[in-house]
Amino acid sequence: MKTFAFALSILFVAVAGFAEDLSAPVVPAGRIDLFNGKDFTGWKFVTRSNSEPSKTWSVKDGVIHCTGQPYGYARTEKAYRDYKLTVEWRFVKIAPKADNSGIFLHINPPDKVWPACIEAQGQHNRQGDLRMNGGATCKGHDTSETKNADMQAASNEKPPGEWNIFGIECSGDSIRLWTNGKLMNQIAGCSLSAGAVGIQSEGGEIEVRKIYLEPLGSK
Repeated sequence: MKTFAFALSILFVAVAGFAEDLSAPVVPAGRIDLFNGKDFTGWKFVTRSNSEPSKTWSVKDGVIHCTGQPYGYARTEKAYRDYKLTVEWRFVKIAPKADNSGIFLHINPPDKVWPACIEAQGQHNRQGDLRMNGGATCKGHDTSETKNADMQAASNEKPPGEWNIFGIECSGDSIRLWTNGKLMNQIAGCSLSAGAVGIQSEGGEIEVRKIYLEPLGSK
């Protein structure tokens, strides 16, 4: 078994900012695996402190591991739009408790904790919420008091230690979210419709084994 060791060249903190061109986001024409199963090629890291990303993020046996501390996120170097996103992830069973995490959609600069994006909530018992971060808005959720779009169905998440599957469709200014095959939420009129994809570090010790994009309409 090999644990991925970070090279100095990929260390990244919030002050570095976006170096990528977000003016031409990628629209998937086929499946795009955002994680290659070996290392963090194609990813950058943002942390609230000056902690090295390797203390939070690692890869072992084809699985991303995140300690949940300190707060921050890993994000793709490239921006995307109009896609179907699948994420297979879980809270680590040996963790003291299931806590919090999330998947960031449409991350826009500047890199900071927290950035402008829309979050598919990963908090325990709230997997189905969609949250507007960093000034992002959608129809009916355009103030600090209404920035959380509560899930529209009963929870369908699995117990800590078991794998959850998020299915997320981003089409224009609308987003639909499924948790383990059950439609949980949908929003429209979003102020963001393209950007990087991210995995949040926010307290919960989590693992991610698959994260990939497909064209809209893929089965």
